[in-house]
Amino acid sequence: MKFRKLLILLLIMSLWGGTMLFADSATQKVRVFINGSELNESGLLTEGKTYLPLRQIANSVNSIIVWDENNKRASLFNPNVHMFLFQDKTIFGNVTKGSRITFSVWAQVDNLKTDLSAVKIVIADPFGKEELIQSQAVTKQKDNFWFPTKEIRYHFDSAGKYTVRFYMKTASSDEWFSVSEKTITSE
Repeated sequence: MKFRKLLILLLIMSLWGGTMLFADSATQKVRVFINGSELNESGLLTEGKTYLPLRQIANSVNSIIVWDENNKRASLFNPNVHMFLFQDKTIFGNVTKGSRITFSVWAQVDNLKTDLSAVKIVIADPFGKEELIQSQAVTKQKDNFWFPTKEIRYHFDSAGKYTVRFYMKTASSDEWFSVSEKTITSE
């Protein structure tokens, strides 16, 4: 009786182990790089098709993801967003460390193919701390528009890269998506 139970257990373990080895060899992990940086999550290669982590890719290429739960469908949108930084009437991108300047941001948006509920622009210091420049609800849907901010007085107290980010929130989600970045260098 003990021999029979041992034989059945050995048979089950053999089948399970063989199945796991086959599954592991049928699916291979793929390292994914975007603009020279490797993503945290790997992709999968199975039956000649590559499956990639959509959320990380969307974040890396400044895109919006809209998930449709009813149809189990993910849509990726990549609007064109160009930002211009103005100090008085002069475009700038470099500042002197320790300077306190007044500037505004102008964002040009086109090729927008999804409905928005809000937009916002923030500035992040070299350590990642973000400060809101301006946010606004979107009441009239357009596929292209300009978004100028009010003037902001900001202190560039550290040397390094300051990042101005343009975020969008879709009408179907409460999540903010970064869709454009502009860098200010403080030296």
